[in-house]
Amino acid sequence: MESFFLNHANLLLENQEITSALEEIAIPKHFKKGELMHVSNSICKHFFIITSGVSRVFYYKDGKDVTVHIAQEQESITAIDSFIQRGKSKYNIEALENVDCITISREDIETLAAKSHEFEHFGRLFLESIYIELAERIDSLLLHTSHERYEDLLKKKPELLNRIPAKHLASYLGMTPENFSRIRGK
Repeated sequence: MESFFLNHANLLLENQEITSALEEIAIPKHFKKGELMHVSNSICKHFFIITSGVSRVFYYKDGKDVTVHIAQEQESITAIDSFIQRGKSKYNIEALENVDCITISREDIETLAAKSHEFEHFGRLFLESIYIELAERIDSLLLHTSHERYEDLLKKKPELLNRIPAKHLASYLGMTPENFSRIRGK
């Protein structure tokens, strides 16, 4: 899936007010490989737009970590359960490479939305894109075979195979590392 910001660049280009407002509230941040960008059991008050690097959202179940989302350059990442509901999250966000990003707080977004109909519209489109991505992910896990999910990853984001440990990709695709290795070897 292409980046929301690339797909909606016209909204940013056409509306200097939105662009300027985002520039004012965006805070650049760097995370080292392996560093947690968000820790579970806390409230996630920011979303991150990655400018370089790769990160993942994961949780622990029965002593194993389960990867639910992967984001790379020009994509956003957050603990969406916490960001929207303002409650403690069950998810961690980890930098899988050194990550440079910009962070934007929910509080700043709400302030801007209250001041500007255009920004409120932009924010709604952003949340809709997250919802669509989540719905597609659920459909993929429920309706497609392991092999189909692997082929879809190859088609949409082949570069991840060289950037992310196989165990995280296997988890993300909903399969065991052994099954992932077997499918990858074909």
